[in-house]
Amino acid sequence: MSEPAANRTPQSFSRRTILYLLTLFIVWAAVYATALRTPPLLDDADATHAQAVQAIVDTGDWVTLHVDGIRYLEKAPLPYWLSAISLRVFGANAFAIHLPLALSVLALALLGFLWAHRAFGERAALYTALFTLTSTGVFLFTRIFIPEVLLAVFFSAALYTALCALDTAKPIYAYAFWLLMALAVLTKGLIAIVFLLGTLFFYILVTKRPLACLRPASGILLFLLVAAPWHILAGLRNTHGANGHGFFWFYFVNEHFLRFLGERLPRDYNKLPAALYWTQHLAWLFPWSVFLPAAAWIGWRQRLALLNAQDLDNSGDRVSRLRLRAHLQQVEPVYAKTLATRTVTLLGIFIALVIVFFSFSTNQEYYTFPVYMPLLMLLAASITIYEDAARTTLTARRLITLGHALLCVIGIGIAAALFTGLYRSRHLPAPSDIGELLAHRNIGGYTLSTSHFFDLTATSLAALRLPALLAAVAFLLGPGIAWALRQRRKHMASTLTIAFTAATFLIAAHIALVRFAPVLSSESFAAHIQQLDPQAQSRVLLYGDQAFGSSIPFYLHRPVELVDGRTTSMQFGSTFPDVPPLFLTHQQLAATWGTGTRQFLFVPPDHREEVEHLLAGRFFSVAETSGKLLLTDRPLSAPEGIPHP
Repeated sequence: MSEPAANRTPQSFSRRTILYLLTLFIVWAAVYATALRTPPLLDDADATHAQAVQAIVDTGDWVTLHVDGIRYLEKAPLPYWLSAISLRVFGANAFAIHLPLALSVLALALLGFLWAHRAFGERAALYTALFTLTSTGVFLFTRIFIPEVLLAVFFSAALYTALCALDTAKPIYAYAFWLLMALAVLTKGLIAIVFLLGTLFFYILVTKRPLACLRPASGILLFLLVAAPWHILAGLRNTHGANGHGFFWFYFVNEHFLRFLGERLPRDYNKLPAALYWTQHLAWLFPWSVFLPAAAWIGWRQRLALLNAQDLDNSGDRVSRLRLRAHLQQVEPVYAKTLATRTVTLLGIFIALVIVFFSFSTNQEYYTFPVYMPLLMLLAASITIYEDAARTTLTARRLITLGHALLCVIGIGIAAALFTGLYRSRHLPAPSDIGELLAHRNIGGYTLSTSHFFDLTATSLAALRLPALLAAVAFLLGPGIAWALRQRRKHMASTLTIAFTAATFLIAAHIALVRFAPVLSSESFAAHIQQLDPQAQSRVLLYGDQAFGSSIPFYLHRPVELVDGRTTSMQFGSTFPDVPPLFLTHQQLAATWGTGTRQFLFVPPDHREEVEHLLAGRFFSVAETSGKLLLTDRPLSAPEGIPHP
């Protein structure tokens, strides 16, 4: 039996700990490092944000972000600065853009390992990091260039240093907290202040810790020295936009307060239904979410054990105290007054604050990403208690068994669906474009990260045979083996089996994402344009919102013109007086089409009929993939500068 948590002191790294760290690095490399070069940058947020990084490197302007030559003022700059450094080192490619994301995942896992190692022991540390690396949501929301994983690193590190500052009163921890909060603000905006200071307010209220340990006066000064300069410079350099507004109004009022109220302009953000918003966390924390009921029960029992201990200590009943002490040695009292209980209290407040906040605000699926690792740490601690206890309650055993049974049912269901699809598509040749075999149901207007999952058909698995087979075998065997090992009390082997099953599934998911590249990315159209126009003398136009083909300007490494494209992220930036002449209406397109130098027009699937009617047969097709078109205004054999009659 392991040492009771109440008696634990911060542990030094043992040989076993080093082995655990090596295991974590191998899992990270297999799941994340191998996925850096493929697929190409995806349209919408991924390539849009990559354009902002590319503009930093090209222009040397580290204050004002630009996308397609237009001011892009809605985002905080730190993620773009880090990727710009990577881009300078490794060149303009998907590897350079996504490397900081992958390293942030590794940093988040290692931070969870360090914190859990001190609070709950080395096995809980291994589980915390392993759960983080193999959770569906962590993987899914680091396939695109968004700042949530970096924000999660800063949030978790800030909470950890604040906890240390309140425990030890050492200035280095206090100043580290203020510095990390400043970096979080430069990553995501003022929301970092709300969550971090809000969490500490309630924590200090509950625990009666002295606020002075955080050095608020000098700490706030350090925070301002780090966070304020960029905001001031951005405000001074970006004035006289729409209605006289500049950066200060757009960034602070529109992107923070009006976004929370659902009144942000443009109104291109969703608010998920409450039931979906809450239950989707079961998917983002899968496969570990099947054990959340058991973890909650174990944690509650620990709390009751502590309350009973306090009551009996006050009663003076020596026999009862001895019996209680024997019981606590069996169930390992995590809720004793140690770093463990303070960690549970702090993380519990943080998790509740974030989830409740976004229950009222407009939200995206990934907005609660920063609570994934804290939730998984608490789950890992509870699982460790169960595994280490010589005797557990019948309810805990039943809930753990229920979790394994549910995982087996889900695994068999997934395997059956995949094997059925593979069988039905066995005679079909593997297509180069999976978009030809999708149902195109347009679930959620393709604003959900899982929208294209609902487009899959049995025949579409002809393009996904390898990843489908890999995932089917993993889910068919892994959960059952893990359950059998648990029944034989080989607890660690059982948990590791689930982790390796999840890692195999994520590797298969990445292979599938690569096969989805023709649907999700327009990099191939940029390659066609570069091949036909190596000197970059032609006009390149995108029809509609630039997000529909945002990978094209990144891979062409030059701005493109937008037809009816003063929308979403381009809208506010296009109102500044020095905006470049990149916008034209569809009437102007029809009038200038076929004149001057050669023109290439990218057409997203939803605008095909509109463009074909607008140009009335005055076009030649260059390429077509997954419903997307690349058109030109004259035969490919026609000399440049000679218009098509």
